[in-house]
Amino acid sequence: MVLLKINRALLCEVPVKTTPENVKEANRGLFNCTMTLPAAAKHCGMTQKEMKLTFFEYLKYHPPTYQ
Repeated sequence: MVLLKINRALLCEVPVKTTPENVKEANRGLFNCTMTLPAAAKHCGMTQKEMKLTFFEYLKYHPPTYQ
């Protein structure tokens, strides 16, 4: 029987620094439905709850694009 060796260092995710550019990209991705909430939160380095609150603020100041 062969045991596989798993490198634990490769399993850890590198923390992402929250920058205005990352938040802007994530909000646009959520607004245009090209990104899911968990993916957007991970992209920004935020929790899902923080991303949700940020996106609600984004929605207040951006009108809908559908007709």
